[in-house]
Amino acid sequence: MKKIIFFILFLNFALFAQRPKIDSDYMREHYVKSEHYISMRDGIKLYTIVYTPKDKATTYPFLMNRTCYNASGSDNFNVRTPSPFLVDDKYILVYQDVRGRYMSEGVFDNMRPNIPGNNPKNKTAIDESSDTWDTIEWLLKNIKPNNGRVGIYGISYPGFYSAAALPDAHPSLKAASPQAPISDFFFDDFHHMGAFLQSYSAAFSVFGYHKQELTKENWYTEASQRFRSQKVADGYQFHLNLGPLKTLTEKYHYDNFFWKQIIDHPNYDNFWQDRNILPHLRNVTPAVMTVGGWFDAEDLYGPLNIYKSIEKNNPKTTNTLVMGPWAHGDWARERGKSTHNHIYFGDSISTFYQKEIERNFFAYHLKSKGENTLPEAYMYDTGIKAWKTFNAWPPKGYQPIQLYFAENGKLLVNQASDPTVQFSYMSDPSKPVPYTSQTEGLTFTPRRFMSDDQRHASTRPDVLTFETDVLENDITLAGEIMARLKVSMTGTDADFIVKLIDVYPQDYPKYEHNPENIIMGGYQQLVRSETFRGRFRNSFEKPEPFVSNTETNVEFPLQDVLHTFKKGHRIMIQIHSTWFPYIDRNPQKYVDNIYKAETSDFIKSTITILGSSMIEIGGEKTLEGTLIFKK
Repeated sequence: MKKIIFFILFLNFALFAQRPKIDSDYMREHYVKSEHYISMRDGIKLYTIVYTPKDKATTYPFLMNRTCYNASGSDNFNVRTPSPFLVDDKYILVYQDVRGRYMSEGVFDNMRPNIPGNNPKNKTAIDESSDTWDTIEWLLKNIKPNNGRVGIYGISYPGFYSAAALPDAHPSLKAASPQAPISDFFFDDFHHMGAFLQSYSAAFSVFGYHKQELTKENWYTEASQRFRSQKVADGYQFHLNLGPLKTLTEKYHYDNFFWKQIIDHPNYDNFWQDRNILPHLRNVTPAVMTVGGWFDAEDLYGPLNIYKSIEKNNPKTTNTLVMGPWAHGDWARERGKSTHNHIYFGDSISTFYQKEIERNFFAYHLKSKGENTLPEAYMYDTGIKAWKTFNAWPPKGYQPIQLYFAENGKLLVNQASDPTVQFSYMSDPSKPVPYTSQTEGLTFTPRRFMSDDQRHASTRPDVLTFETDVLENDITLAGEIMARLKVSMTGTDADFIVKLIDVYPQDYPKYEHNPENIIMGGYQQLVRSETFRGRFRNSFEKPEPFVSNTETNVEFPLQDVLHTFKKGHRIMIQIHSTWFPYIDRNPQKYVDNIYKAETSDFIKSTITILGSSMIEIGGEKTLEGTLIFKK
């Protein structure tokens, strides 16, 4: 058993005050800006902005950000990334529009497939790795004074471009930091385990429109704004009134090429498999630091599985995972008090990450400064609100926890339930379970609900709720989670939402930052959750209906967890089959393509969970075989 080092982060606003002030005046004083069109091997030119330090007394490494979100947003000396510490440390800062976006030539492709062995041999075929390679070659020859080293970083889609640079990487690429990266569009971002995230409907204003419709001056077109321009106070009711997903096609997304790709490929066929970056993360030579947030509703699957794939296939590669108490990309922002939704985690946690983790990673690998002291995994325990370091992730040394469901809503810890008991609920797609306790309008992508209070769901008759007795000791759940359900239903298809919840004591005090109506006593904090589309229980590539009233195994992983349930709290599990409009509604009558389902296809279904079901957490097992690495 490897030693696990615990340390508690004591930071206050003094740390925030140490952040360098980076604004346009600072950039003009310290950097020279230049704009370039860099030719790729197939002749396509990519628009690139470069900021070079004015001080020529030394050489500098490159720090590159490749984006589909408009590199020209970093012109006029108004840089948005990287952190102020990295800007102040002086790197040659590079911002590039990927092909087919904004100022770059070419045709855009979502999650462009990787071509194995493409660098440097193939002189015509292109992928994101080859575009990165060709850019680095040009930069090394044309931008001085450089020290011959390159780093790449990015958050969300730019995080994917950072990961996509790793296969067949340029030898001068020494450090990469994929942050909140997409890894596979069928399992994170636009889908969760194959279920479509209807709450992402507004995001198609950015994805699915070509370069000629997106320019430096015009981020969005009339077509892209068709959905986002809706004035909606209650997104739940708006989406419910829309009816089936085919209405989105007819009213809003009929000319969006990415939406068409989604509805034409409802299963995990070659189209999606080819866009999975995980199988290509072999022979990785740069040092990698993957960063994610435990409360990232968009890309939690990506950082965990990019780290695990690199670790499995490249045991000698420097490979670090950082997971903090953040929503999507929040480590790039500092608001002083670090909160998610209603939960307070500490002061200046993002500044700590930027200064003590990210800054040192790039300084060591790109400037040979400092020491390589990062652990294998730098993880935040969201229960005791403290950083922990691990020599391996999933961690070793923790006993596995098995949670079983018993009568009267009891949740048993490491104690099997009566396998003959049954728990049933009526799932009605016309009255779906809301995904949040708060009324929200149309969000670009939802974020707050990942630590939301679940009391709004625990009293619904279509939600199974099980909780332990009050804990007499702290229990830490660390590592991977597997839901092992035995189910039956009167319909022929169903979704399964499993939620792990921390139930606070009734006398838990209020946080000072919360509004008056938020009561922390008895708060049911969502810790981890996942949605699984039951038709994919045997194959994501070849879905199949359920046989009505027949016992069936449904097993699927939730994303990893590091959370200590403290003495005096309770552990709760909820199970239900709608979670709207975060995910789209399953008709519950099997149809070949849910995106084309008719209103008449949606039916009520009585769903039963058998007592032999369980939730397994942690231990030294792996979930190998549950992840989809087909290519």
